[in-house]
Amino acid sequence: MSTFIYKAKKISGEEVESRREAVDRFDLARQLRKEGYFLVSYKKERVKGAGLRLLSLFERVPLQEKMVFARNLAVMAGAGVSLIRALDILSRQTENKKFSSVLVFLGAEIRKGRTLTQAMESHPKVFSPLFRSMVKSGEASGKLEEALTLVGQQLERDYDLRRKVRGAFIYPAVILVAMVMIGIIMLIYVVPTLLVTFEELEVDLPPTTAFIVFVSSFFLNHGILAFFLAIFFIGALWYLGSRESGKKMIGNLFLRFPVISGIIKKMNSARTSRTLSSLISSGVDIIEALDVTRDVIQNYRFKKVLEEAKKEIQKGNPISAVFIRHSNLYPLLVGEMIAVGEETGKLSEMLLRLATFYESEVADETKALSTIIEPVLMIVIGIAVGFFAISMIQPLYSVVGGL
Repeated sequence: MSTFIYKAKKISGEEVESRREAVDRFDLARQLRKEGYFLVSYKKERVKGAGLRLLSLFERVPLQEKMVFARNLAVMAGAGVSLIRALDILSRQTENKKFSSVLVFLGAEIRKGRTLTQAMESHPKVFSPLFRSMVKSGEASGKLEEALTLVGQQLERDYDLRRKVRGAFIYPAVILVAMVMIGIIMLIYVVPTLLVTFEELEVDLPPTTAFIVFVSSFFLNHGILAFFLAIFFIGALWYLGSRESGKKMIGNLFLRFPVISGIIKKMNSARTSRTLSSLISSGVDIIEALDVTRDVIQNYRFKKVLEEAKKEIQKGNPISAVFIRHSNLYPLLVGEMIAVGEETGKLSEMLLRLATFYESEVADETKALSTIIEPVLMIVIGIAVGFFAISMIQPLYSVVGGL
């Protein structure tokens, strides 16, 4: 199969320019004729070299791209535009090359008679289980426009939630990185100068000063080794974070921090509530909705609660008891509101209210976190600077005292 960039025209005069996969130009013309077009011109898309293909493996489709795609496709579906044409238009609009090729693939698969959901299943890293489940429900009920609109709203809320939480940690991360860089510069350029002075004065170095001198000498004499050790340490952390055991350890660690644990609990409550609400309102079966929500949630302890809720509902029991039982993770309000939703038959509505409430709570707490972090950082910086200053000045004081 090759990808062709083509221009086609209808007898009525309507023209279209797009990309499409075909065996050859004859297959391309045959496909277009079935849709009432005749091929005007074409160009075979250049095949990527090995290096470019390798780079394409690291390309990703940002959440914003998928959010805009869901909204635009919903509008086009509501306006009566066919899925094939809508995907052709959107593939040309997006600036992300990987996403453009994915949309071209979706259009080609739909032309073969597959549904949009089936085509999306070929790209699980681009279209999440939540996205696919809601589109599948929309296709089954004939309400694809509504399902896509809900997907767009869900992605937007999820994006806002992530942005607020990440934004709260960007400032301290930048400060800590700057501290480390300044510390390394001082170890390489400042400490050796002071060490020469200490040697000339024949001063006995205190343990803290000796430690700083040792670290400085290591950086100066084994700089390449220090660099590779740093790379190894970062790689080990990344590997640990990608493993299931590492994710569990990191998840437990974050839940032990006093302020951060509250934000994590409320963030997961918001994501669980909104995801379940969106899926249930789209007509997705509650068991499938719990499975999809479990895949959306990252922390394994919250995943276990959702697995337990699925088992309870399979037994014919309400799920609210599970959330109430795990009030150490999900706030008690979550379980109580779900119980009210189950009793009144308005579970989706109650979950949506919960999501809105906890999203607002996360926004407020991330703002408060920024205010709390500033004095804490000042204290940490003060301790680090004080330790370095005292360690370097103490030997000089001992010399002056001996005079």
